[in-house]
Amino acid sequence: MSVKKKPLVVLARKLPDSVETRMRELFDARLNVDDHRMSQAEIIDALQEADVFVPTISEIVDAAMIEKAGPNLKLIANFGNGIDNVDVVAAAKRGIMVTNTPNVLTEDTADMTLALLLSVPRRLVEGANLLQEGDGYWPGWGPTWMLGRRIWGKRLGILGMGRIGTAVARRAKAFGLSIHYHNRNRVSPKVEEELEATYWDSLDQMLARMDIISVNCPSTPATFHLLSARRIALMQPHAYLVNTARGQIIDENALTEQIENGKLAGAGLDVFEQDNAIDARLLNLAKQGKVVLLPHMGSATLEGRIDMGDKVIINIRAFVDGHRLPDRVLPNKV
Repeated sequence: MSVKKKPLVVLARKLPDSVETRMRELFDARLNVDDHRMSQAEIIDALQEADVFVPTISEIVDAAMIEKAGPNLKLIANFGNGIDNVDVVAAAKRGIMVTNTPNVLTEDTADMTLALLLSVPRRLVEGANLLQEGDGYWPGWGPTWMLGRRIWGKRLGILGMGRIGTAVARRAKAFGLSIHYHNRNRVSPKVEEELEATYWDSLDQMLARMDIISVNCPSTPATFHLLSARRIALMQPHAYLVNTARGQIIDENALTEQIENGKLAGAGLDVFEQDNAIDARLLNLAKQGKVVLLPHMGSATLEGRIDMGDKVIINIRAFVDGHRLPDRVLPNKV
């Protein structure tokens, strides 16, 4: 009796040890042991050899690459909630299914959003850096020293009231913020009542009236530079902007100029328009304490990464067993 061959699963990046161990038990898993960022050529090689390719947000799998995929490739199991790094339409044309890992990073990303929301107005990073750079020395407490801004009672405008936006709203309400939001569709009356949330049909009008804006919408062609130069200019000079979604949603150059010119108080950014290439002007603003910059840490918890890996494994097992993929992304849903 022949033994069924295990599918070749190529992992683009190193995953938590427990996830990789399970992968090796279940599949013929090819690991990225040194966790280097795969080149385009390496991605194409993987697509040509694998039965299943597991990319992360770091790997762009576009139509041209998919066109070069080998005949065995039948599943791209994305290690991530967002799917903007994979051309789902091109994959479907080649008969390749695509899955993602939804509903596992909501709480972690909401936590980080609140961390940025607190750290920018209260100058937390600036204060921590002052102690580190001075080897623990500081001039001592003073009534007007290191003054930040209170967030209690301020108006928070949430752009994108999905799972993460709603989780942010619940946390922010507990901190005494007034909840406002703009979304493609209104949330249910029950959720609005729970959060005492005000819906704004006009994004422009909301931007002009908020003290803090939190960006929590997905990256799609429709949301590219949704916060354009014109819209960023609508924000009040004392306002702050926090982004833990995708960098491309904001016109980063316009945001930088508004802060440099004193027309916006500051920003907390966990994502950037050019991925890991940060504008020197933003770095300069960070040194001045006007912005807090983080290296895409919004979902970076061990628990979250393991949950993501478990979802990838579940999707691959469903594919191998010929079952419906629980997290399949369809072209008409992108």
